[in-house]
Amino acid sequence: MELRHLRYFIAVAEEGSVTLAAEKRLHTAQPSLSRQLRDLELEVGTALFTRGARGMELTDAGRAFLGPARLAVSQAAEAVQAARRAAKPAKAVFSVGFLTGQEVDWLPHVTRILRSELPNIEFKVTSLYSPDLAEALQRGEIDLGFLRVEPKPDVAYQVIAREPLVAILPSDHRLAAASEVDPRDLEGETFVGFSDVPHVLRAVVDDYLRRSGVDLTPSYHIDNFAMGLSLVASTRGVALLPTYVEPLLPWSVVSRPLRGEPPTIDLAVGYRPDNPSSVLKTFLSGLDQLIAAGPAGSRRI
Repeated sequence: MELRHLRYFIAVAEEGSVTLAAEKRLHTAQPSLSRQLRDLELEVGTALFTRGARGMELTDAGRAFLGPARLAVSQAAEAVQAARRAAKPAKAVFSVGFLTGQEVDWLPHVTRILRSELPNIEFKVTSLYSPDLAEALQRGEIDLGFLRVEPKPDVAYQVIAREPLVAILPSDHRLAAASEVDPRDLEGETFVGFSDVPHVLRAVVDDYLRRSGVDLTPSYHIDNFAMGLSLVASTRGVALLPTYVEPLLPWSVVSRPLRGEPPTIDLAVGYRPDNPSSVLKTFLSGLDQLIAAGPAGSRRI
């Protein structure tokens, strides 16, 4: 019994017609297909079909034969794929995680540094919040992260940019008409602060307000910038966020620089020094090039 006999049998059983199976599925002549079916029945030793005005219908023996036939064809296809996979081993995987919103500025630099490696690897990109990226690095789920400096055992960081924070306001807010915002003018406003999740950013903002002598009690606590933009728009509140969010602002929200020396927050690349990936080594060898290029716009270290 040949594998093609099983394929022919399955096609006719599913189409219920030798003509349809020959023309639609198998692209062969009907007389040839009928002959192959008779040969199969002779080999099995019993009729697999009844042939009548309503087409080809399976006999009890045919119905019993159909399931194992499908399994045999499926296993044969899997055997072929297994052999091909063994002959051509899977590409090495290199996974990069970005703080949500940062991929626009930094992914082009990563692909440029790794351009000679990309044809030989499976390159995966993911977008997460900074604490989640740090956890993924520590667990070895990603090879490289663009994130805040989140202290984690076995994770090393290299600062690549320092981003100024800006005031985020409703577009028709009284302070939106100013070219820059004095932090003291924010007192009395509905303030959108941070939860403990973006703890690095929360610490930077709290320290800046303390140094500026500004007393702001958050009315809302956010986990991420998307939530912050939504609350600014819906509650007519104000927030302090890094400049990387500026290209993502909706029409109802604007950003304004802070007067004087603004607070900054570090963006770093994180990785495990014990990661043996040769692709990671290639990237780290081009890190100076990445820092020199900097992100889009004027956000430079």
